[in-house]
Amino acid sequence: MSKALIFGHQNPDTDAIVAAKAFAYYQTQMGFDVEAVALGNPNMETNFVLNHFDEPAPRVIKTVANEVDTVMLVDHNEAQQSVSDLDKVMVSHVVDHHRIANFQTDQPLYYRAEPVGCTSTILTEMFDESKIEIPAKLAGLMLSAIISDTLLLQSPTTTDADREAVRALAEISGEDVQSYGIAMLKAGTNLAAKSDKELIDGDAKSFDMAGRSVRIGQINTVDLADVLDRQAGLEKEMQAEMAADGYDLFITLATNVLNSDSEMIVAGEPKSVIEKAFNTTLTDNRASLPGVVSRKKQVVPPLTAAFNA
Repeated sequence: MSKALIFGHQNPDTDAIVAAKAFAYYQTQMGFDVEAVALGNPNMETNFVLNHFDEPAPRVIKTVANEVDTVMLVDHNEAQQSVSDLDKVMVSHVVDHHRIANFQTDQPLYYRAEPVGCTSTILTEMFDESKIEIPAKLAGLMLSAIISDTLLLQSPTTTDADREAVRALAEISGEDVQSYGIAMLKAGTNLAAKSDKELIDGDAKSFDMAGRSVRIGQINTVDLADVLDRQAGLEKEMQAEMAADGYDLFITLATNVLNSDSEMIVAGEPKSVIEKAFNTTLTDNRASLPGVVSRKKQVVPPLTAAFNA
């Protein structure tokens, strides 16, 4: 059996890194020869998690066809969010919690998708179903991924399955969910150390919406002013990336992880679609989105619907 690489999406967040590691452990227990890798370096939050559990960061790759014939995807499926030469290899497995778009394969595959808050929640279920014990360190990593994706179970993407996974993983790892979770989320919001370009790229994904290329980034913070005070610089970098990469629209969502409110900064056109999608008016390319924290559930669906209307 030839080796397969397992990885999450570009600009990996904590779930993308952890889910690859968790699925690699799972597949190893199932007899597969696999390696968890990443399509980018860990962000500050993920580095906090890896350091806390004394876990090494995965190897970063740019291409896969030069190494393997088969890959397994976690935490994504859309081609534009994946490795650049995905079309040159066989995708044998996908475990994801996002919409399915721009994805097809020539061969049948294992595909598991659930509308839950985090890929690591699905993997927790898979470990349980296969009667594979989760080591304490891995449980802590997976717990961290769910805390990250659900903002400590406060995101509207949170489901009962996520809550049960957190309970089970906390018991295995011995972590105090509340105190550890707050420390972890705060660790990812030291924005002063990042350039404007690093901020807009740190957690950004590309989407095709009615033939338009839309880039949506998200910046987590404990004080929205830390982001909004840098709006001019952020807009300059957003415009530069639009020119370089051909995006029609670039949205940067600044989210306060403590009170679950967001501010949206917009570059490109058509801005009217954004105003329609969120029933708001942009002022100086910005709008407030109270209670909006989830790109997956609260930003992409209404924006897609507005483009298709």
